[in-house]
Amino acid sequence: MTNFRDGLEVLLRTCVELGASDMHLSGGERVRFRVNGLLQAHGNELFSSDAVEAMATAIMNEHQRKEFFTRLTADIGYSSSDGERYRVNCFREMCKPAMTVRHLDQRLRSLEELGLPSRLRELAYLHSGLVLVTGATGSGKSSTLAMLLNEINRTRDCHILTVEDPVEFIHTSQRSLVHHREVHTDVPSYAEAVRAAMREDPDVIMVGEMRDLETMQASLAAAETGHLVFSTLHTGEAVGAIERFIGYFSGEEQAVARHRIAMVLRAIVAQRLVIGLDGRKRVPAVELLMVNTAAANLIQTSRTRQLYSMMETGAKDGMWTLDQDLARLVKSNKISRETALTYCNNREGFDRLVSVAVERE
Repeated sequence: MTNFRDGLEVLLRTCVELGASDMHLSGGERVRFRVNGLLQAHGNELFSSDAVEAMATAIMNEHQRKEFFTRLTADIGYSSSDGERYRVNCFREMCKPAMTVRHLDQRLRSLEELGLPSRLRELAYLHSGLVLVTGATGSGKSSTLAMLLNEINRTRDCHILTVEDPVEFIHTSQRSLVHHREVHTDVPSYAEAVRAAMREDPDVIMVGEMRDLETMQASLAAAETGHLVFSTLHTGEAVGAIERFIGYFSGEEQAVARHRIAMVLRAIVAQRLVIGLDGRKRVPAVELLMVNTAAANLIQTSRTRQLYSMMETGAKDGMWTLDQDLARLVKSNKISRETALTYCNNREGFDRLVSVAVERE
């Protein structure tokens, strides 16, 4: 087992040296790394299925091995011997083992280093409610949440409790006390962890992902009882996140769910990483919905599509659409017009947005 673990660590060091965000290892294939969003093969070695499976099981505990061989998939948080942190998903494809490894750079970057709008810093100073960060896999959600938690940790006297599967960023207590709970290691499920948190005196709860209705209900209850709850959803836009959240509830429960969400939702950050003007570095394009009284009313009365208009004209309230942020990035020479058109929602009106875009704080 040690030799296979050592072999995996050699590959992981290569991942870090290349600046890759992800590594893919499959039986009968060369290893592949995702660098600046593009997947590329590395070296000439074809890894056997036995070698891939041995490397995967070498970093699993007993529970994870059992899960992998019964459910055929397992999620693992792994810290290498050189102190780097990784999220590993082991699975099978065409009866062969495979691994997808995400490098979790533990450097807690500031808002400025991440290239995020300064308005997001305000979210770290909320005292209650629900904040959602949305986007596709690899869009930077975890980094944004880590930045917000680090801001709280540095500046506020709080108890921060994170619930993740697996734990990604490890925060050392500063002004705040930070506890990390890993699903299947420290607690059976997200929902049970959030419910138990009510007896653990938290001020801030970070739920790694809203995976199911039970977790959503527990998170809503936590926000309703005066806690600040951060979480993520895999949706591409702010308005879509609201509809998806509500869609988890049954038909007869949705009216009540709309009311509850309208009362506790404070903001939705929807982000994407897009290729910068140099063709290499990726920059974040961010959509922000701040839930004021008018927005809460639209959510409660099933008029969420009208939130787009509110966001388009809501600069004074600190909100904007994805297309507006893409236009800003074009005008400030951070991305090309062609790149922006690939990601924008309304290609016809995009040039008009560029002509009126202004730099945002």
